[in-house]
Amino acid sequence: MTSATRQPETPAAALPPRLIATDLDGTLLRDDKSVSPRTVAALAAAEEAGIEVFFVTGRPARWMDVVSDHVHGHGLAICGNGAAVVDLHGGPGTHRFVKVRELERENALDAVRLLRDAAPGTMYAVEQTYGFYQEPEYPKMHMEIPDSLAPAEELLAPDAPGAGEPVLKILAFHPTIDPDAFLTLARLAIGDRANVTRSSPSALLEISGPDVSKASTLALCCAERGISHEQVVAFGDMPNDVEMLTWAGRSYAMGNAHPDVIAAASGRTVANNEDGVAVVIEQLLTEHA
Repeated sequence: MTSATRQPETPAAALPPRLIATDLDGTLLRDDKSVSPRTVAALAAAEEAGIEVFFVTGRPARWMDVVSDHVHGHGLAICGNGAAVVDLHGGPGTHRFVKVRELERENALDAVRLLRDAAPGTMYAVEQTYGFYQEPEYPKMHMEIPDSLAPAEELLAPDAPGAGEPVLKILAFHPTIDPDAFLTLARLAIGDRANVTRSSPSALLEISGPDVSKASTLALCCAERGISHEQVVAFGDMPNDVEMLTWAGRSYAMGNAHPDVIAAASGRTVANNEDGVAVVIEQLLTEHA
């Protein structure tokens, strides 16, 4: 396993970037979920300069249509906070899973049980490679129609619908707890049974396999390409980006970023609605022209 822990070596600013890893929501995308013409041009210019671009997001593969028109040459995305690497070249509805890092059902059931005890009233949904299942009380946050409604324990049972399909992550929502407090509580309750993070402004947690994160999967993808962390430039705005920003040689918190993200990143750019990713890419291309 390639480590996702950054170690100090050559100053990253002295090395030309070989890969740009960018979050989507609140980072590359504007609040209306569009990709601005300036950002499209910056991504294309980076690839023309020989720099790979990876979209690294908490979104499932089926929600990647928002960037399908901006794939250019790279075509690979890390989805589900590191649970899957997806080839976007086929276009909307035809995404191919290149790598899957599943959450074992035993771990998922343990996480559900432990968090139910620690935070009564928590509601769950189960994200799989192709299916989406939820408890009846789980809120309709994205107007998504679930494949099945049942308690989480039944959705994760050996004979559940989609039982032969990998679980990518569990979603846990609480209607009243503060989002950051819920994240802290869940991490303490679940321990090393799973990795817990969040990307939503609400008290919605994302629970993945124990060693699965944006950072660890990005590290694997970079190792396969002979790219060191020092040659990676990363962008993010929410707690699920913290490990990736810590690992990358250079990292930027958006102007709209969560305080933990600002603390983790080596730099800061302007907000997503001001094309903060494009601003940095343009500067990098000028520096290493």
